[in-house]
Amino acid sequence: MNLSSWRGAPSPRAVSILLHEPAPRYRTRPLAPASSQPPRLLEQIRLAVRLRGYSRSTEKLYVHWARRFVRFHRLRHPREMGADEVRAFLSHLASTTRVAPSTQNQALSAILFLYRHVLQMDIGWIDGIERAKRPARLPVVLTPSEVRAALERMRGVSCLMAALMYGTGLRLSECCQLRVKDVDFERREIRVHDGKGRRDRVTMLPASLADELRAHVGRVHRLHQKDIQDGLGAVTLPDAFARKAPSAEREWAWQWVFPASRHYRDQEAIKALVEFVGCHRIVFGTDFPFAAKLAPLVSKNLANCDGLSKEDLDAIDHLNCDELFLQFQKH
Repeated sequence: MNLSSWRGAPSPRAVSILLHEPAPRYRTRPLAPASSQPPRLLEQIRLAVRLRGYSRSTEKLYVHWARRFVRFHRLRHPREMGADEVRAFLSHLASTTRVAPSTQNQALSAILFLYRHVLQMDIGWIDGIERAKRPARLPVVLTPSEVRAALERMRGVSCLMAALMYGTGLRLSECCQLRVKDVDFERREIRVHDGKGRRDRVTMLPASLADELRAHVGRVHRLHQKDIQDGLGAVTLPDAFARKAPSAEREWAWQWVFPASRHYRDQEAIKALVEFVGCHRIVFGTDFPFAAKLAPLVSKNLANCDGLSKEDLDAIDHLNCDELFLQFQKH
C-alpha cells in the first residue's frame, strides 16, 4: 500500500500494527475466508442473476420475493420446502393479499429461479394454484389534446422529462438513467443503453424539445462543475467499467442528464469500504489519520456488512488507498 499521500506521517508503531501484528479486537467483522463461510441465500440469488445478465430491477424483485417466501413459512430454508409450500404461498397471494395476476406470475418466476438456478432443485410441476383473477378493463389512451393539456399543467424538469418520454418512447427508468453522452444534438438522436431485455436502441430527439433540453444540459453542466470543485460529482458506472476507467465517474460525458436533487452515498461502495477496513486491520484509535476519518462513516454503516457479493470482493481487491482516501475524506 502507498502511504505517501495520507495526511500526516504515519508512525512506525502504526505501520507495524497494520503490516505485522495480529488483528486486535475491533468493531468491524473481518471478512471470513470464502471456503469456510458460503454466501448467504440472498447473495447467491444476486450472483446467479448477475451471471445471467439480468437487469438490476429483476435482481431486486427476485430477492424481494425470495425473502417474502421464506418469511411466509416462518424462516424455513427453501431446501426444506417443495411444491406444496410454493403452492400455499402463491395461493395466499391471490386469496388473502389479492395481488394482481402479473404480480403473482412475478412471484412464481422468482421462486422457480430460486429452485432451478440457485438451489439446483427440481420441484416439478406446480398445479392447484389459486390464480388471481384478471379483470377485463379497457385501456386508457390519451388523445394528443389531452396529453398537451397535461403537459401544460406541469413545470420544470418533470415537464421536460414527461415531454421527452412522450416524444421519444422512453420508459421512465430509461429516461432517469439517460447520460450526457447518449444525447446527440447534431443528429437529433438519443441512444438508449441497457434497455428492456438489456438491448440497446436509438430513438429520435424531437425538434420541439432540442433547445429546451440543450438549455437543461447546460444548467446540469454548471451544477456538475460546482460539485467537482466541492470534491463531489461522481456517478455510478455500468458493470466493471469503473475498474477499467476509474476517472470516468467524474467525467462530464458520463453524468446523468436528469441528476438527483440532492447528493447520495453509494451503499455498495460503503459495504466494500467497511470490509476493506476490517480486512486490512486499520485500528480505530491509532494515529492513522485515514482510520480516524473513516471511523465515523464505518460505525454508521455496520448494518451493510452482513454479506458481500463477488462484485464487492473484486472492488476490494482493486481498491487503492490514495484514491479511497481522496474519495471519502469529505465525510
